[in-house]
Amino acid sequence: MSATEANATEPIVVVENLKKYFPIKQGIVFQKQIGAVRAVDGVSFSIAHAETLGLVGESGCGKTTAGRTLLNLYPPTEGRVFIDGLDVRAAKGADALAVRRKAQMIFQDPFASLNPRWTVSSIVGEPLRVHKLRKSNKERTDRVVELLELVGLSARHLNRFPHEFSGGQRQRIGVARALATEPVFIVCDEPISALDVSIQAQVVNLLEDLQDRLGITYLFIAHDLSMVRHICDRVAVMYLGIIVELADRDRLYEEPLHPYTQSLLSAVPVPDPKLERARQRIILAGDVPSPANPPSGCRFHPRCPIAYDQCSKVVPDWREIKPGHWVACHKA
Repeated sequence: MSATEANATEPIVVVENLKKYFPIKQGIVFQKQIGAVRAVDGVSFSIAHAETLGLVGESGCGKTTAGRTLLNLYPPTEGRVFIDGLDVRAAKGADALAVRRKAQMIFQDPFASLNPRWTVSSIVGEPLRVHKLRKSNKERTDRVVELLELVGLSARHLNRFPHEFSGGQRQRIGVARALATEPVFIVCDEPISALDVSIQAQVVNLLEDLQDRLGITYLFIAHDLSMVRHICDRVAVMYLGIIVELADRDRLYEEPLHPYTQSLLSAVPVPDPKLERARQRIILAGDVPSPANPPSGCRFHPRCPIAYDQCSKVVPDWREIKPGHWVACHKA
């Protein structure tokens, strides 16, 4: 095996027991803490070079918080994150700037994430200035034009403002900004959910093309399970702050082991009317518990159709049932 092939097998991103708690406070003056919202509560995974890991789950399960905490946009409560060998949490000074250069984020809302008072030239060129990647204004402008052309825009867009673009074009500007520092890892936080269906495929194809050309590693956070199957190599299923199942894309969709994963996949529409009518939907009972007071034992047991006594008392082990297929369930 060559050195290049060996490096390709090493994980670019390693997440160990990542936790993010938001304090619940009471009182106007003393702000006494009376609890905490456990938005992310012990998440661990790794992502290989040029791999796309999908992170799915219902609204409020902690997907976006996990992505932001991973990049230290939210300071972690506990846990460690390594990106290309750098400890994100411990990085200070020049190391912290190096982490920012190696890891970037594409945000969900392509309008709210762009400064409405800045032109495209300033938005995409700012990372170049902060990280001192180009010395002169002309070199920065030339590089901005290169980045715009890379994402399907052109030099004529340089002096326009975000409101002058469509949603898909604004997201392309966000992608160009993320690419400015030549990152090895990008967190894609539902990058297509705010776009028209006709535009979603264009943005996904752009991300895939950039990965093929530049070897970028993605964490792809999304609700659309069909799109996740299309773009991702592996998929992690999140519920109430924890990951309950992790497997290769095809294995997870064809042989889901966790009852929550089975319920999610049963809701994905099938284009064949006969198959759609023959399918059995798994409807979950009750509501999602509060992350400020999660259930004992398995967090999914109050809504699980196959739960038994042990599920409410004992936290299930994180087990590798088959090679590369991990699940946290007593009955898996």
